[in-house]
Amino acid sequence: MATIFSKIINGEIPCHKLAENDRFFSFLDIRPISKGHALVVPKEETDYLFDLPDELLGEMMVFAKSVVRAIDGSLRPIRTGVIVEGLEVPHAHIHLVPIYKETQKVALGNNIEVPEAEMEELAAKIRKHWEKGA
Repeated sequence: MATIFSKIINGEIPCHKLAENDRFFSFLDIRPISKGHALVVPKEETDYLFDLPDELLGEMMVFAKSVVRAIDGSLRPIRTGVIVEGLEVPHAHIHLVPIYKETQKVALGNNIEVPEAEMEELAAKIRKHWEKGA
């Protein structure tokens, strides 16, 4: 059965898409812990990140780096952190979390409310920056 991420990639479930190439997809997390909190997933459905072939895992990190550059360039956080937990959806993924202040709690479960209109605005800013640099 397809995961929720595969359904998002296939357009069956809407998302705030940030970036895409032939192997990876990035979109805003619907339960963000920071404004601009993004996910990067491989299009190939694999449960555990570290079961990905080495080449694909490396390419995923390079793709994530391009998304981080777009987040950093458009939203101007201090930096963007990375979280790999992998328990909430059985599809390999990494969280990219903009950090705006040193005291910010950066942990999954510390969700914040971001209105839908602002989510689309954030996605548009990041997407535009990514397209310039891609």
